Amino acid sequence: MTVRITPSILNANLASLADEVGRIPSADGLHIDVMDGHFVPNLVMGAPFVASLRPTTDLMFDVHLMIEDPDRWAPQYVEAGAQSVTFHLEAATAPIKLARELRAMGARASVALRPATPVEQLAGFLTEFDQILLMTVEPGFGGQKFLDPVLAKIRSARKLIDASGADIWLQIDGGVSADTIERAAEAGADTFVAGSAVYRSDDPDQAVTSLRNQAQAAQDCCH
Repeated sequence: MTVRITPSILNANLASLADEVGRIPSADGLHIDVMDGHFVPNLVMGAPFVASLRPTTDLMFDVHLMIEDPDRWAPQYVEAGAQSVTFHLEAATAPIKLARELRAMGARASVALRPATPVEQLAGFLTEFDQILLMTVEPGFGGQKFLDPVLAKIRSARKLIDASGADIWLQIDGGVSADTIERAAEAGADTFVAGSAVYRSDDPDQAVTSLRNQAQAAQDCCH
């Protein structure tokens, strides 16, 4: 499996974001969190922000919508320049319809699950998605501690994906660091959102490379 590191800009210096994005040229994409103050208590970003950032970098935009009513709002993030849009299963009214709409617009469709939502809920329509995002913290704020009970869920998701035969990325988000990424990679994750571990390091790009190497080594050992 290909290992991908998609740093979260939630932990970057938002006052000079173009410069911050320029500090991670080795990243496989940029993870952009959107929060509405309703689905989660925090409030940050939006489609105009994504559109304004788009001209500053060629990195893939991986937008994670932690919002209510994604059925209505998700498509505008593709229009703003996102190549991948993630919405929460818990928030979507018609997840299959929305995934197909995003794909029809040319974007990757991704679905996210909170820690307590069983991945088995996706079993009947897994191949409607290009990526499954398993939250390894409760969504809403950066810097939280990785929830080890989610490792069993990652293993279950990996089995479902492998059984489907489809090329579906398995992403995790929350508490990803040098101390946790190997366990998650061993469990079957291949795409990792890292915020604090990248942007609070002295050399963010080196942190990206180091995390990728750790995850790749763990994968090679166990798969």
